[in-house]
Amino acid sequence: DPYLNVDPGTMSPFQHGEVFVTDDGAETDLDLGHYERFTHSPLTRDNNLTSGRIYEQIIQRERRGDYLGKTVQVIPHVTNEIKAGVKKLSNQVDVVICEIGGTVGDIESLPFIEAARQMSLRKPRGHVAFVHLTLVPYIASAGELKTKPTQHSVQKLREIGIMPTVLLCRADRPIPDDERAKISLFSNVREEAVISVWDVDTIYKIPEMLHAQGMDDLICRELEIKANAADLSVWSKLVYELANPKHEVTIGMVGKYVELT
Repeated sequence: DPYLNVDPGTMSPFQHGEVFVTDDGAETDLDLGHYERFTHSPLTRDNNLTSGRIYEQIIQRERRGDYLGKTVQVIPHVTNEIKAGVKKLSNQVDVVICEIGGTVGDIESLPFIEAARQMSLRKPRGHVAFVHLTLVPYIASAGELKTKPTQHSVQKLREIGIMPTVLLCRADRPIPDDERAKISLFSNVREEAVISVWDVDTIYKIPEMLHAQGMDDLICRELEIKANAADLSVWSKLVYELANPKHEVTIGMVGKYVELT
């Protein structure tokens, strides 16, 4: 997250939502709670980086003289600190999923995006994939979806030096194929990689939505991962039970995982 708070612990929940507390006591962004629940990955304070925390670490090193008198700059010192934070998580896993908050073009998020560009440059081909989330608003008075914001967002990202592998296009309704083709043509992203992500009544429908459009296969091919066919039966059962409860449905926490009873 590009904001200058060291963590969300001192931020108003009305502004940023409730915090998610990890096993090691860190107060982190609420999104991490969703990620831990969906992936069953045990998350820690190392999974939440903010600009405030990055600069805090750099200033502490500068005060100790760790930079040996060098001029401390955004590039390479801030970007190196961001990359180090990502690499720290990669020792015992196959894939690190890193979400960069904010909006492409924001001043505060540029060091994070630049760090991501540098990592893709230094890593071998097939080691990095970029998934870009954009908004496709529906204009009720005109009765149409507008693709211009997505086109300009991708253009800005390409100016920075990042070519998205997949576009996730958020809208309040499914995006028609002709609009997806238009987005593909003007953003230079393959049509099959322009994924429609529409509003749903429960977050647990999202995995099946993305799988049906082949997003998981796209990412696996880009990262050269040979994976077995996805088994979403657990998700299907969960969504069905939520929609057609034969008895009272409660969702409770067992340890750190979600259990449907």
